[in-house]
Amino acid sequence: MSEAKIIDGKAFAANLRESLARRTGVLKEKHGLVPGLAVVLVGEDPASQVYVRNKAKQTVEVGFQSFEHKLDTDTPEADLLALVEKLNGDEAVHGILVQLPLPGHIDSQKVLDSIDPSKDVDGFHAINIGRLWSGMEALVPCTPLGCSLMLKDTLGDLSGLNAVIVGRSNIVGKPMAALLIKESCTVTICHSRTKDLAGVCREADILVAAVGRAEMVRGDWIKPGATVIDVGINRVDAPEKGEGKTRLVGDVAFDEASQVAGAITPVPGGVGPMTIACLLVNTLSAACRQHGLAEPTDPEDPGA
Repeated sequence: MSEAKIIDGKAFAANLRESLARRTGVLKEKHGLVPGLAVVLVGEDPASQVYVRNKAKQTVEVGFQSFEHKLDTDTPEADLLALVEKLNGDEAVHGILVQLPLPGHIDSQKVLDSIDPSKDVDGFHAINIGRLWSGMEALVPCTPLGCSLMLKDTLGDLSGLNAVIVGRSNIVGKPMAALLIKESCTVTICHSRTKDLAGVCREADILVAAVGRAEMVRGDWIKPGATVIDVGINRVDAPEKGEGKTRLVGDVAFDEASQVAGAITPVPGGVGPMTIACLLVNTLSAACRQHGLAEPTDPEDPGA
């Protein structure tokens, strides 16, 4: 069988941001509305600092307003909750993202629950999760939303396809299942107690791996021609690059899988870039909904 088509998430995300910039221009011109995204970072976590920097940069690039709030590691929980409450009431802010992980003395769930659901652009609030599972309009977690967009672009109509999701997290696995059910897929969620995991995966037309274990999904787990979405990002030793060097790999053994699958996302450069792009998609949606406006179409691609 020929090698799988590579689903280029980096290029897809770049196109999505360009489209968002044009749609934002329409929103500004017709309604004088500029979407605003507030990102809150507590502490000095290096990975979180990189994420926040990238989010702020891309927010400005698409024409949004960016509001950054950087708090010290020892910031009391009450102060963070007060900031969220202030942002909830700020009409220039349409989306609020509190960067995780938070320091140990802060209850993350309490903070996420304090965000106004209409501004919860991460899609983690219980109300948004409930709306998603009920088939209602909702702000959807960014990573599953990105996966869904890539799947529809690659396959077109997903109805009737068997979809297997490896991993049952609230961030990826469960909302991914809800999105695929909405697309009329037959969905199976696998986890650590699943019997004959490899056998279940072999039934999948769509296989989404989101378990956080390096290269766990092997090539012989994959149905020939299946579409594989690899959400995992794992850092492993890479002695071939030199002493102490590492490289990033997904949850899928890419070299093996790409010989069997019909299409596959690489790591890096697959799902990752779509996550921030979808955060911006959610911010535009949130701004329009808060003002009772229909979302503008892309003037260069009205059917998108």
